Amino acid sequence: MARYETAPTRTNLLRLKADLAFANEGYELLEQKREILVMELKRFTARAVDAQRRADEELAKAYAALREAQIATGVGGVGGAAPAVNIRHGLTLSERRVMGVSLPAVHLDLEERAPHYGPTGTSVWTDEAVMRFKGAVQALAALAEARIAVVRLAREIRKTIRRVNALERVFIPDYTESVKYVEDALEESEREEFATLKAIKARLESARGGG
Repeated sequence: MARYETAPTRTNLLRLKADLAFANEGYELLEQKREILVMELKRFTARAVDAQRRADEELAKAYAALREAQIATGVGGVGGAAPAVNIRHGLTLSERRVMGVSLPAVHLDLEERAPHYGPTGTSVWTDEAVMRFKGAVQALAALAEARIAVVRLAREIRKTIRRVNALERVFIPDYTESVKYVEDALEESEREEFATLKAIKARLESARGGG
């Protein structure tokens, strides 16, 4: 394991210990962030799966109703009624932040303005198809919201894991080894100083005795 090149002084030891404490604190915070993001990812993944299922069901029902309408009134009848469908839509996008990640909120407002078309040339299946496609659009909006959240959370989790691994495998071990190196060097220096002072003291005492 590589250590940071630094002179073995008490000032550097204090700095290295502070850096090590900061790295450990950062590691703990990133681990907490990762856990929270993983929980959010699981929640939104479940929502995305459910939204996909609902969207598939709604689209299948909508196209089934459209086929029935075409059978009942002909393709021309459905095509003639389509321009008369008057549905006003509004899309509102907002965001909330979870651990620094912007998660979208999609609100789709569909306002149906009657009358659309007269009863001539249409059937109950025309009305059914309009209603089903409205439901499908709402389901697709929910699916988009969940999928975008999943992508953003997964991307942030990957970034967080890389930072956690860098701290765990590189920075914290290197700081730990550097602290130990400086502490050992300072202890060795203190032992040498003590031995030198002891030798000087012995010589002085010997000199006094000889005098």
